[in-house]
Amino acid sequence: MQTSNNFSRIVRSLRHLTMVLLLLGSLACVAMATEGGASVYPAGVETVMPGMAPAPGASLLCEFTDFYQANGLANAHGKSEVPGFHLRVAAVALKFTHNWGVHVLGGTLISYTALPYLYIHLSGPFGKTDKTGFSNPVFEPVAIAYQRGDLHWWYGVDFFTPGFSYNKNDLLNIGQHNYATSPTGAFTYMPKHKTEISSKFQYIVNTENNQLHYRSGNEFVWEYAGMQNITKKIAVGINGYYYQQTTNDMQNGMIVGDGNRGRDFAIGPEVRAHVGKLGLIAKYTRDTLVQNRPVGNSFWFQLGVPIGHGHE
Repeated sequence: MQTSNNFSRIVRSLRHLTMVLLLLGSLACVAMATEGGASVYPAGVETVMPGMAPAPGASLLCEFTDFYQANGLANAHGKSEVPGFHLRVAAVALKFTHNWGVHVLGGTLISYTALPYLYIHLSGPFGKTDKTGFSNPVFEPVAIAYQRGDLHWWYGVDFFTPGFSYNKNDLLNIGQHNYATSPTGAFTYMPKHKTEISSKFQYIVNTENNQLHYRSGNEFVWEYAGMQNITKKIAVGINGYYYQQTTNDMQNGMIVGDGNRGRDFAIGPEVRAHVGKLGLIAKYTRDTLVQNRPVGNSFWFQLGVPIGHGHE
């Protein structure tokens, strides 16, 4: 009887998920574009209670808006050697997460997907260009979420697909033209719901861009947040990420330059507020200790909308 109920819930949830995916296909996370110094994943996006999942049977729809600007492109020594370099990105995204209410390995089964849409302006001594379009979609069909008292955590594997359009002859492309997989996990610890300590970890393994025979190096990303409630509805703290490329960029079987390994440590303030059931977030991060990547800052605005009441 329990198995039958679980199957019925999965069928209903699949219908729900299909409708949301159709919505995602027409709407919009954030990424930059070029082979070196970019990623399929927008580091810094997941700093708001990343270890928490919806209740069994419930869903969460998140909207992300980001404005990023950089006036420098750091080399392997952290120095900017490109005069007049300017990068501007405006991005919006939706992420849908669903808890299937199915018990697996002591936790519950969850899935999520997100689709980026952005505008990019790039200029420098090489010229200037603007583009608008979809970037790399991400799917996590199977993850397992847990809660033990004030501690929430989950783990799974992300799958990234190429951006929607790509031309190897263009100065600028939106999204990376490769597939990637990423073992991923996150935790959120909220003692007495007054303090939050959160982290998300992932290791991105890139495949080759078959148009350029270029393979970006693998990437480690740690996103973090430390928050403190100042009222029942408002919390303030810090957020950011550490990004480290762990293997060399390769093209036609050869190392690109000195490996083109990127690094970035970003940090800044975050404010979170609850209005009814909605979660509203504003945050800022500044790039530091940068190597082989743009050097700039991000302004983020996020909205979380719970869907459904869930069940045990």
